[in-house]
Amino acid sequence: MRLFSLSLLLLLGAQTAAYSAQPGPPRVVQRFDKGWKFYLGDEAGAKNATFNDAAWRQLTLPHDWSIEGKFDEKNPAKPEGGGLPTGIGWYRKTFVLPATAKRNVYIEFDGVYKRSEVWLNGHSLGYRPNGYISFRYELTPYLRPAGQPNVLAVRVDNSAQPDSRWYTGSGIYRDVRLVTTHQVAVDEWGTFVRTPAVSAQAATVAVQTQLRNATGKPQTVALQTVLLDKTGREVARQLTSGVQLSGAAATVSQKLTLKNPQLWSVATPYLYRVKTTVLAGKTLEDEYETPLGVRTCVFDSQRGFLLNGQPLRIQGVNQHHDLGALGAAFNERAAERQLQLLRAMGCNAIRMSHNPPAPQLLDLCDRLGFLVLDEAFDMWQKKKNSQDYHLDFKQWHQRDLADQIRRDRNHPSIFLWSIGNEIREQFDSTGVRLTQELTAIVKRLDPTRPVTSALTEQEPDKNFIAKPGVLDVLSFNYKHAEYPELPKRFPGQHFLATEIAAAFETRGHYDLPSDSLRIWPKDGKSKLTTGNADFTASSYDHAAPYWGATHEAAWRAVRNSPFISGAFVWSGFDYLGEPLPYPWPARSSYFGVIDLAGFPKDAYYLYQSEWTTRPVLHLLPHWNWKPGQTVDVWAYYSQADEVELFLNGKSLGVKKKGADDLHVMWRVPYAAGTLQAVSRRAGQTVLTRTVKTAGPAAKIELTADRQQLQASGKDLSFLTVRVLDAAGNLVPDAANLVKFAVSGPGFVAGVDNGYQASMESFKAPERKAYNGMALAIVQTTEKGGAITVRATAEGLAGATVTLNSAAQTGHLTPQPPLQKRGGAKR
Repeated sequence: MRLFSLSLLLLLGAQTAAYSAQPGPPRVVQRFDKGWKFYLGDEAGAKNATFNDAAWRQLTLPHDWSIEGKFDEKNPAKPEGGGLPTGIGWYRKTFVLPATAKRNVYIEFDGVYKRSEVWLNGHSLGYRPNGYISFRYELTPYLRPAGQPNVLAVRVDNSAQPDSRWYTGSGIYRDVRLVTTHQVAVDEWGTFVRTPAVSAQAATVAVQTQLRNATGKPQTVALQTVLLDKTGREVARQLTSGVQLSGAAATVSQKLTLKNPQLWSVATPYLYRVKTTVLAGKTLEDEYETPLGVRTCVFDSQRGFLLNGQPLRIQGVNQHHDLGALGAAFNERAAERQLQLLRAMGCNAIRMSHNPPAPQLLDLCDRLGFLVLDEAFDMWQKKKNSQDYHLDFKQWHQRDLADQIRRDRNHPSIFLWSIGNEIREQFDSTGVRLTQELTAIVKRLDPTRPVTSALTEQEPDKNFIAKPGVLDVLSFNYKHAEYPELPKRFPGQHFLATEIAAAFETRGHYDLPSDSLRIWPKDGKSKLTTGNADFTASSYDHAAPYWGATHEAAWRAVRNSPFISGAFVWSGFDYLGEPLPYPWPARSSYFGVIDLAGFPKDAYYLYQSEWTTRPVLHLLPHWNWKPGQTVDVWAYYSQADEVELFLNGKSLGVKKKGADDLHVMWRVPYAAGTLQAVSRRAGQTVLTRTVKTAGPAAKIELTADRQQLQASGKDLSFLTVRVLDAAGNLVPDAANLVKFAVSGPGFVAGVDNGYQASMESFKAPERKAYNGMALAIVQTTEKGGAITVRATAEGLAGATVTLNSAAQTGHLTPQPPLQKRGGAKR
């Protein structure tokens, strides 16, 4: 599908827009995120076109109203849901269309949380209870004549709580698009592209296209499919003439040969484009594009996972869908930043826990080279919370799962489907039937990929999801001590560790001694811990719940089990909600390798030393302690034989890792000054790291992850605040209140510091530093120019950063994710 410029005309006031749809291309896709009005509360008449919404708040989507609220233990979502408000909200948008004769008009929603109902001009278009699923409605029958205003109304009901074990957000929190097509067009998610045969010399590209005929009479069309490389050069073509559309829909199958294919991999994620053209005589009826990644994925019971014929250890993390201070409202740059931080750690795979993700996130994984485990459900018929999806599963699971597979099945990043996470039906016979049913749905729509479910029960006779034998991969959460028994219990099976670790850490906090294991809570009957009065968990990697393990113990078990294809660490980032091991006021998780603000914890460097080939040397903790106190000094390192530690120039000895060791440690009586670690290989220095005793806080350091931005109204720069002493050392316990002032075409979209029990608002223009650090997220407007950000704190020298926001020269509408789909052989 080509990208076309669309003119935006303002009519009937600032909130009524007219969209150019004819004459023009056969398919017009437009972002539909501006000009919405919002009301938090319920309004019985708000579905009607005549309803007066003049007093409602104006906003641009995506939008999450929960993240804007105040933390309160009494909020119905409870601390497990992030302690933020939920409720009911309404959205309305008034728009004008020109003549749409012989055209069909649709509205596409990538995700609305949750229980959404949509009306156009007072006519109900439909209802979807699942807050994570994408859907579309046809507007054509209810549109008013050209030039007259149309009113779209959306009611979102997230009032029934608790409904989740983590923060969900509330509202139209993903993108919305308006799509106009001819009456003969490629259907919704209407292509399925596969490569059933791949060699170095050639790949067979099989394309299945579903056409929609809304004319009400038979049509004869030609379908042309052209394969383009990443430069846009044509590399293959297939024309099928005389396609008879006798009814409302028809499916056309084609095969093309791609010579000398470039393969998609985690290191080189090469993407082709499949361009589909529909012609009726000389009339161009539709153009539609699908990205394609050519690769092979195989699970082997002895060799693990093979990508393009080569063994690849899955080095993955679990990710929930929130974006920290931005809440659930999807932002492509924020998601990209998360993936970039994870890639630098050595991560090559993401498990979408435990629901279909935003389609743009899958696009990013395609482009950046991440494998994806795409998961459907966190529960089936048996509940985990009183108001969760179990109430809707019976009526909606078939449609929701089918929609997910059809939407996502062409992404080359997806290597595995998951039909559930820790599903309670694994413990009774109902699990057999449901597993068979769900797996059959997936296989009918995508026979190319394997299916799994994240399990906890490792005894074959007790696991009713594994029993029917229809899962292609057996995935297990935790219980790493039992890994050696898996090949005996499930002979010939393929294994994956879908969750490991679940260790607790608070960035920059250290409890001594470091070799004292803290199990919080100690068992399933114990209450949440009151371990530290300040609601912290030590970053020495020695705190975990009874069902989990430290990062080192869990990864060591995976590393020593070659029959396990790899693992997904719980979790990549801290996320809102599920604040184990603490009660209120803890309101976000402690599990992440990276904190909620995006600052790596110490365990980040453990994985970096194991998952990358680059030299790593990370020294911890900070060096501000009481005189004479015994401090455990750790070093994570790689690509070196040994590490020598120095305190104020005096050697404290050389340490080497044993076969199963993942760090080295010195027990050091504290003395103020300089701690230095030197890693060596064959006697030659590889890396040097230094930590110094910090003096009183004196100044702010402000750095931006990106200074060149786009004036898109959505681009972001993440600004890191570090509180330093006069010599430039990070002050490890600094808690100064930092205030942010922005001038120019930008604004503060969120603030954070990574502390899991902070009650500060994410939307304020200020934030206390936590352990010396804080974050400000600056968002552009649609005007170009310099954006100046000033960070100040009482008694400290401030800091200023200037960002450049470049005005967009055109109004090209990016190709919509729902129609950007690639395929690959499995």
